[in-house]
Amino acid sequence: MALTALQVKNAKPGDKLTDGGGLRLDIDARGGRSWVFRFKSPVTGKERYMGLGPASDVSLAQAREAAEEARRLTRKGIDPIEHRNNQRAAVKAEAARSVTFRQYAEGYITRMEAGWKNPKHRQQWINSLKTYAFPLIGQTAVADIDTPDIMKVLTPIWNSKPETASRVRGRIEMILTAGKAEGLRTGDNPAAWRERIKPLLPSKRKVRKVQHFAALPYRLLPKFMASLCADQSDSASLLQFIILTAARYNEGAFADWIEIDGKQDLWAIPGVRMKGDRPDRPHVVPLTAAALKVLELARERHGSNSLIFPGMRRGRPISDVSLAKAIARHTDVKATTHGFRSTFRDWAGDMTNFPRELCEQALAHVIEDETEAAYRRSDALAKRRRLMHEWAKFCMSEA
Repeated sequence: MALTALQVKNAKPGDKLTDGGGLRLDIDARGGRSWVFRFKSPVTGKERYMGLGPASDVSLAQAREAAEEARRLTRKGIDPIEHRNNQRAAVKAEAARSVTFRQYAEGYITRMEAGWKNPKHRQQWINSLKTYAFPLIGQTAVADIDTPDIMKVLTPIWNSKPETASRVRGRIEMILTAGKAEGLRTGDNPAAWRERIKPLLPSKRKVRKVQHFAALPYRLLPKFMASLCADQSDSASLLQFIILTAARYNEGAFADWIEIDGKQDLWAIPGVRMKGDRPDRPHVVPLTAAALKVLELARERHGSNSLIFPGMRRGRPISDVSLAKAIARHTDVKATTHGFRSTFRDWAGDMTNFPRELCEQALAHVIEDETEAAYRRSDALAKRRRLMHEWAKFCMSEA
């Protein structure tokens, strides 16, 4: 017997009122009323229950209409639950197609920047995308981006700015990976280096000769360090630390006490501050006695809050200009802060028997050779500790 509106209104908790044709009204223990359509799936042959909505939102007439539509689908051999799921998926997919690369990239940066302590890193991300990616693929839907779109971004700058192009590619790859995780796209990542881009572009090392930074010859380094150690300025201390750890300016200037493991004498530089843009992979540096002594002096001067080598402005590090002035105070030879990494590499190659791969690992160089990359998956920490000990011993031999 068909239900009436009055029966629906007066139904009590626990009731299951049948309207006929598989439609019924279920009332739970709390009085909640829901329309349910019971049917036998034409696909699996099993009995299924399809919710049609709460009685507070769906009237008896609307429930009957929905049930009749479901019966029509079953007569056509279509499972109404699967049909509804497919419709919802289609709507979701269409909504995803409307999210442009620029919209998603800006949202991605906003979400991720909380983990980027260095404001300069965020600025580099957004500036590189605004300059090279957004003008060409910014209005393209995340779901539609494919390798030809990535090539439109990379081709104009690959030969003239290979390092910049490589970073832009890596950033696009990370954004699209996140987009896939959120269901905005499917399939392989079109910006993946090995599978998609590498076969289409020449190696970075072959497109342009790298312009090297001026470096102090390693034979002059002990005398330079002896003079530098007598300098009581904060910039001299930071420069000592950078030299002793073979670090880049950005890595040392923004060094934070939370990165220092005093028990194991290690410095873990977060991946977001590394040149290779590997936010999930820190670079671990063994700290020698000489480097620890510099840290001890910094702690005595400034305490152990936040930046190890704070600049004059609160929350900001010592500038690279200050380091350049410190270098000029202690040598007449043209040299740069970054150039001391070359000094370390030349010394290691000429004066030691440590393997090339180990020296490159100490410098945290980006690896393109797959064989070398496999060799260096192991941290080789004990070997690198011996290398850095010999380096510090050489640096401080006249200090």
